[in-house]
Amino acid sequence: MFFSMHPECFIHKLYFLINMKTSSLIIFSLLLFITSIHGQAQSDCTDDYSIAKNISDTTKWTLFNREVIHKEGIHLDSKAGDGLLYLNDIEFSNGTIELDIKGSDEKGKSFVGIAFHGTSEEQYDAIYFRPFNFKNTDRNSHSIQFISHPDYPWHKLRNKYPGQYESSLNPSPNPNAWFHVKLNIQYPIVEVTVDKEIVTSFKIDDISSRQKGWIGFWVGNYAKGSFKNLKIKPAKK
Repeated sequence: MFFSMHPECFIHKLYFLINMKTSSLIIFSLLLFITSIHGQAQSDCTDDYSIAKNISDTTKWTLFNREVIHKEGIHLDSKAGDGLLYLNDIEFSNGTIELDIKGSDEKGKSFVGIAFHGTSEEQYDAIYFRPFNFKNTDRNSHSIQFISHPDYPWHKLRNKYPGQYESSLNPSPNPNAWFHVKLNIQYPIVEVTVDKEIVTSFKIDDISSRQKGWIGFWVGNYAKGSFKNLKIKPAKK
């Protein structure tokens, strides 16, 4: 039964067990664990990774070029350069990533998204949003952006592949409110769903060969953003 679980789910369950303080609790938790996975048809790792009490655990999370503020969900502050808060013990390849994101309607100051297939603070892929373009009819086509750092930042993609790695968002959410995002990643296709509407997909193998790595919250240059309800479901292998 243990071996039928996806390794990422197993690691998180095991981490919980070995941190219990008494042997009796370990045994009891182990029995619950075995019962919970009995008959499980597929891997489904849907823990809420964004709860505030886990963010200070540096064995689980790495913070880069930002400070964390514990508001509703997790808030990353504004600073020059891109910022990240990523999970250390996830090696995600294909599957789904879901979360709620909140930016703001501040022109040129709100870039918020999710990074994946990360190998370092400089090497990762990401999908991010420009909320200040959501309700701008002239700029809505620049609402969603795919990037692959370090080789393909947004400006290089826009110049070399105009319109191919960014997209409009219709219907568009309130730029100052929470919106729900789901990424369905089946390399080389990344499908983006916002508030239950499939809005676009990107074929990324021409610019990114990375197929696994960490997952993290992402904010762009001088941007701040909020995140909550992160759920990760690796594809069944």
